[in-house]
Amino acid sequence: TATTGMDALTPAVEAYIGRSTTKKTRALALEATKMIFENLEKAYADGNDREARENMLNASYKAGVAFSMSYVGYIHAIAHSIGGRYGTPHGLANAVIMPYVLEKYGKSAHKKLYRLAVFVGLCDENDSYEVGAERFIEAIKEMNVRMDIPNKLVDIKRLDIPDMAKHAEREANPLYPVPKLMTAKELE
Repeated sequence: TATTGMDALTPAVEAYIGRSTTKKTRALALEATKMIFENLEKAYADGNDREARENMLNASYKAGVAFSMSYVGYIHAIAHSIGGRYGTPHGLANAVIMPYVLEKYGKSAHKKLYRLAVFVGLCDENDSYEVGAERFIEAIKEMNVRMDIPNKLVDIKRLDIPDMAKHAEREANPLYPVPKLMTAKELE
C-alpha cells in the first residue's frame, strides 16, 4: 500500500512539474496529489478502510491519465534503471528517489512544487516558492518515514551507479519534458 501509493504520487508530481502540461493534466495532477495526501496514510494504517482505498484508486487513475499526456521525469528514469538492474519494485524506487530528484531540480521546480504545496495545504500563498517547495519535499520524506519506506536503497553497488545514470539520462533526454536537464554525472 505504501509504495504503490507513492508510485501513484510520483507521476502526479512529475506530470505537474514537467514542461509539457495542459490545463487538463495540471488539474488531474493536482486532484491526484491532494487525494493521495489525504488518503494514502489512512489506507496504509487500515487496509480495510474502503473509502481511503477507493480514493487512492481514483487518485492513481487521475495521475495515470495526467502522466500519459504529460509524461514523467527523472524520478521514473532513475527508478526504471534501478528496477532493471536490481529488480527493485518500481513503487519503492520511486518513493525513495522522489525527494532527492525534486531537491536536485532546485529553482527550476520551485514554483510548481509550491503550487502543489498550496493545493494540499502545506503552505499558503504568502510563502515563497522556495518555502513551498521545501515543505512539499519534506512532506514526502515524512510520509515515507511514517510508512516505513527507507530513505536509501541499500543493495545498490557503487560501481553500477555510473552505468545506471547513463541509462536514466538517455531515457529522460529528450523523451521527458523535465523541469531542467541533468547530465549522467548529476544523476549519479
